[in-house]
Amino acid sequence: MKKTIVGAVCMVLASASAFAAEGMWTPDNLPKQQLQEKYKFSPGADWIGHTRRAALRLAGGCSGSFVSPSGLVLTNHHCVNSCVQQLSTAEKDFIKSGFYAKEQKDEIKCPEIELNRLDEISDASARVKAATEGKTGEAYSKAEKAVKSELEKEWAGDDSATTRCDVVNLYHGGIYDVYKYHRFQDVRLVFAPELAMAFFGGDPDNFNFPRYDLDMGVLRAYEGDKPAVVKDFFPFSKNGADAGELTIVVGNPGGTDRQLTISQLETTRDVDLLHRLLQLSEQRGVIEQFRSESEEHDRIAESDLFGTENSYKALKGRLEALQDPKVFELKRRQEAELRDYVNADPARKAKFGAAWDEIAKAQVTYREITVAHQFMEGRSGFFSKYFGYARTLVRGADERAKPNAERLREFGEARLPIITQGLFSTAPVYPDYEKVKLAWSLTKIREWLGADNAFVKQVLGKESPRALAEKWVGGTKLGDPAVRKALWNDRDAVAKSDDPFIVLARSIDPQARAIRKRMENEVESVVDHNAELIAAARFEKYGTSVYPDATFTERFSFGEVSGWNLDGVPVKPFTDIAGAFARATGFEPFALPQTWLDAKNALNMSQRFNFVTTNDIIGGNSGSPMINRNAEIVGLVFDGNIESLGGDYWFDGSVNRTVAVHSGAILEALHKVYKADRLARELESARGR
Repeated sequence: MKKTIVGAVCMVLASASAFAAEGMWTPDNLPKQQLQEKYKFSPGADWIGHTRRAALRLAGGCSGSFVSPSGLVLTNHHCVNSCVQQLSTAEKDFIKSGFYAKEQKDEIKCPEIELNRLDEISDASARVKAATEGKTGEAYSKAEKAVKSELEKEWAGDDSATTRCDVVNLYHGGIYDVYKYHRFQDVRLVFAPELAMAFFGGDPDNFNFPRYDLDMGVLRAYEGDKPAVVKDFFPFSKNGADAGELTIVVGNPGGTDRQLTISQLETTRDVDLLHRLLQLSEQRGVIEQFRSESEEHDRIAESDLFGTENSYKALKGRLEALQDPKVFELKRRQEAELRDYVNADPARKAKFGAAWDEIAKAQVTYREITVAHQFMEGRSGFFSKYFGYARTLVRGADERAKPNAERLREFGEARLPIITQGLFSTAPVYPDYEKVKLAWSLTKIREWLGADNAFVKQVLGKESPRALAEKWVGGTKLGDPAVRKALWNDRDAVAKSDDPFIVLARSIDPQARAIRKRMENEVESVVDHNAELIAAARFEKYGTSVYPDATFTERFSFGEVSGWNLDGVPVKPFTDIAGAFARATGFEPFALPQTWLDAKNALNMSQRFNFVTTNDIIGGNSGSPMINRNAEIVGLVFDGNIESLGGDYWFDGSVNRTVAVHSGAILEALHKVYKADRLARELESARGR
């Protein structure tokens, strides 16, 4: 099978003009003909390889890029927010004051950030499909996971400390690729502005435009305790991009559902999104209450609040998209078109015809067990870092004793470095905050599963959630990374430990594994197997053309600088620095930091600040470099507009927009607001190939 399969959303968009800006393209399958026709742009192998290697993935869920030969990395503030908070103290709150390393020796290591540079892509479809051929249910699930773990270990070799390999499922099983990354785990913070400027406008402005945010963070990759030397990086363009100019986003979109079946979309709409939104709304209230109690509590919980509010708004937008009858009408048409094609031929019908119905049956099972899975295996009932450490230690002790192919996927040999980075992290853990989070989540176990549920009785016994949280947090030593490291290296010590969180993790592990096994064998394996059949049928009918759903792997998106019409009113594509001062009220979330007020007279008020383009992005693209055809940074992606939130399911080029920080605004702020001349000079002097 060739490595391009038509995506469902594009089935009804067959004309050349339909290319527009839609598409999150893998590096080995760019739409070269359409790019030449629309933009007179023909990226060659050298350009593609250079761009692929200059772009980066932040393993925790964001994107970034090298912007100098000395390992300097540009990403978003909200992608380094957790690092900034972890490095802060009550005396030095870098979230409020910002951070700048005036000299290289002042660059501080982030406890939990890993950078991935994509070096190779290899097709492993034949091997994966040979391993799973003829299998269903548990046999399929075991075979698929085993072959993936084997491939990842083989490709990483003996150098897992600096090499990471992931088996990537594209086109819902149409293709399996091995993505080989160079891994950087010594990553240090260089610069971050104040949160008040990085997230100016706060939640009210989030996913909206006009915007006036300096949502940037700068890191540096180190190797051998020295700045990493890299060949591929993106130089800065001070002038940025003009209206109508081609813009290219190279990032790692987290996931889209544009090729799901109707039954899967119905489950997403009616079950998953509703449950998640309810949980997030309550979680936000718990965090807000904790933050209101003191200035220190406000600092401790800030990062969690940002993540919670951002997720809530994004998922609310997705739900509204799926509740739009027009979206489902389009999806039903697309599915019916493919099913009619399959059913028209007896041979095709025999091979592919039952796939949609089998996935629909799996959704019934999913709906029956998903709540139990969330609270027993998914940790919705154990909202605590201590429990996360405990489960990793308990399962790590069990899984590492098994052959690699038989382990839970996350404990495969090739994945252990990311496990240990998080487990051994020196990031502080705050007991008072952990008590509040855990007590609340324990009440949710009882609320969602019921007071008479055996699992609930096992966890809570006769005690209240608050009393248990107080006792467990008060008695644990897992806040100490040295303790965690010692336990990781001593399997017997984990088995004998009387730490309350390890005791808890040990006691509930059989039930958690059992519900996980049901989910894998009765739902995921059925969906994966039948999605492969649908992918093959789609390929037979539509041939080669477009992109697979996003998978948090590197994708190229092509668009142009362009505003849009909102209820008949034109939205201009650019904002400027003057607009930020005009929007400021002096009160949060529209209060400019004092550094900006002090620099007002020195700033170029007409300097473009934020801008929008037609690039097709989704969550995970945060921090992506926006480059021009010369592979120069013209912007830094940090958001989409509110209309783009339905982009998980379809792309509407008339209104979906990517929001970016202008490259010129970044340099203007570094020079005139933050006096970060060392950093600005490094960006300006870095020249490309």
